[in-house]
Amino acid sequence: MDKLKLTLIMALLATALAACNKSDAPASAEGGKAPEAAAAPAANAIQFVDTQEGKPLAIDAALFDTPAAKEFLATGKNPYIGKEDAIAKGKKTFQLYSCTQCHGPEAKGQVGPGLTGPTFKYAKDATNKGMFETIWHGTNGGMGAKGIGLMVPGDNTQGIKPDEVLQIIAWVRSMSGSLTGNE
Repeated sequence: MDKLKLTLIMALLATALAACNKSDAPASAEGGKAPEAAAAPAANAIQFVDTQEGKPLAIDAALFDTPAAKEFLATGKNPYIGKEDAIAKGKKTFQLYSCTQCHGPEAKGQVGPGLTGPTFKYAKDATNKGMFETIWHGTNGGMGAKGIGLMVPGDNTQGIKPDEVLQIIAWVRSMSGSLTGNE
C-alpha cells in the first residue's frame, strides 16, 4: 500500500509541476511575461533550444515580422547570407551593441570567443539556428541575452529583434569565408 501511495504522490507532483509551466523570463512592466515566453512558435516552425541549459526556448512568433525572419522561423536557414545590404546592417548592429568589445572587430575573438569558426565554443553555433539561439538567449556565464525583452529585464522594448540577429549572423558568416551556417 505504501508503494501505491508513493506512486500516486509522484504522479500528482509531476502533474502539478507540468501545470506550473514555470518560466524564468522576466516580467514586463505591465506584469506580463517577456516576449520570449509570450507564445510558442507555430507547429511548423523550427524549435529553439537555449544555449545555457539546452531547454526549450519559446520565442513569440509575432516577433518574426519580416519575410526573412519568417523564412528563418520556418526553415532555420538565414536568407540574408551573402546579401551585401543585410551584411552591412549586421556589421553596424554588431558594433552598435558593442559586440566588438568581446568578440573583436572582425568577430574572430578577443576577450570572448571567435564567432567565425571553424571551431566554436558552442558547436551549435556552426548553424544559423544555433548562433541565433546563442545571441538571443545568451551563454553560460558569458554573454547576456540580447533578444528583445531579455536584454534589459523589465523592459520589453530593449534588445535585438530577430531580423537584426539574422543580419548580424550574415555579417559574422561573411567574415568566416566559406561557412554559411545554412549547410
